[in-house]
Amino acid sequence: MKGSRFSVIRKAAIGKNSRIYDQVNLYGCQIGKNTKVDSYVYIEEGVRIGDNCKIRPFVFIPTGVVIEDDVFIAPNVTFTNDKHPRAHGDWTRLNTTVKRFASIGAGSTINPGVSIGRNALIGAGSVVTKDIPENAIAVGIPARVVGYRKQPPEEDEGPAAKRSRMG
Repeated sequence: MKGSRFSVIRKAAIGKNSRIYDQVNLYGCQIGKNTKVDSYVYIEEGVRIGDNCKIRPFVFIPTGVVIEDDVFIAPNVTFTNDKHPRAHGDWTRLNTTVKRFASIGAGSTINPGVSIGRNALIGAGSVVTKDIPENAIAVGIPARVVGYRKQPPEEDEGPAAKRSRMG
């Protein structure tokens, strides 16, 4: 992990070869291997970020968010998360999941309790208010599915299978 002079990193588990840049606040979170966290990122307690992710500047990730492997989050993305009342005055936190290979465009807002599907693409400036399916391209306020991407290659395929599929 690259050292950072002006960051606050408390009780964070950071994987091998991950890079954390200056002006980052990490509190009680887990960050996987080979993940890059750019400057001015704030990650709260309990957040889990997978391997090979890229978190660009000015991103806020609160408690209750899980980001799987190989995810890209562009600058100025905000995840929101509040406690919500349940029966008998009890409170619960809505969890948010970003699945493997997903990409979230700059300036997007991700509301609590949603799941962004595997390989989904969220357009810049979108507001995600409901679950986004696998391979979907979603844009707008609120985000709506406007198309679908090709499914990414399976990681357990050998190089020969990948070459034959590519033509």
